[in-house]
Amino acid sequence: MLQVKRIGHATLTTPDLERQLDYYTRVVGLSTVAKEKNRAILATKPGQEAIVLEHGERPAGVRLAFQVAPGSDLGDLSARLSKTGIKSERRSSITPGIAQAIVFTDPKGTSVEIFSDYAFAKDDDTYTGVMPRKLGHVAFHTPDVAATVKFYCDVLGFKVSDWRSDFFAFLRCSRDHHTINLLQADNANIHHLAFELRDEAEINRACDFLARKNIKLFWGPIRHLIGHNIAIYHKNPDGITVEFFTDLDLMYDEELGYFEPRPWHQDRPQRPKVWGNDTPTNYWGPGHPHDMPGPKK
Repeated sequence: MLQVKRIGHATLTTPDLERQLDYYTRVVGLSTVAKEKNRAILATKPGQEAIVLEHGERPAGVRLAFQVAPGSDLGDLSARLSKTGIKSERRSSITPGIAQAIVFTDPKGTSVEIFSDYAFAKDDDTYTGVMPRKLGHVAFHTPDVAATVKFYCDVLGFKVSDWRSDFFAFLRCSRDHHTINLLQADNANIHHLAFELRDEAEINRACDFLARKNIKLFWGPIRHLIGHNIAIYHKNPDGITVEFFTDLDLMYDEELGYFEPRPWHQDRPQRPKVWGNDTPTNYWGPGHPHDMPGPKK
């Protein structure tokens, strides 16, 4: 088993690269660290690469990059994967920050890039857009959620934070309640991207900023019950859902086995569990416009 430490970046295809580049720089507030004819790499202001855009026929999430412990021997990791029947290949110059990675495919067909060493992007002191702290999590549809969860736990070292019934899983690889969401569906495509903001004041600022850009929220501000993050949701120009969030549950100590206590938790202490399908998606009021129903039987 590998032990992923954090998510690196998500690679998205788009039929209109320039429009998406404009959105991620002027609206989200990421910095362009490299641009080629059909590709662009963007990082947060603190210097972590977050989004790679590539020209494609349709909007899709095609790759996810994860960092393991710095100094890890990628050849050894590849050999360990091979023993479990997973074929990987070594690739160079993934992004300006990632010189070497091993690449393989997860059960839903998404490419996974594993890297150990990372070079932070150069300082960018421009003040533009929402400017998130980091790419917090990515959610995907998958035709076999149980098998995909097993892969991420057994192969990449993720732990299950929570389930919503048997169709929506929340997986962690660090203190954060979730870095990957997996949702049962007939297709295998991206469900949403989520960027972490500093605090509630930044959520409010983001709401005002998006409104000035005539970008309407379709949900939020809310507080989820599963993960308990405060969140707002809108669509990017390609129609992909983008979440800005703060105040996510944190697992400080795996041996203690519960999330850092908060007054709004439903359980004392709040441990990983299976939540019912009737669990409200919003602690404060109305649920999602479609309320994320379970899969049709």
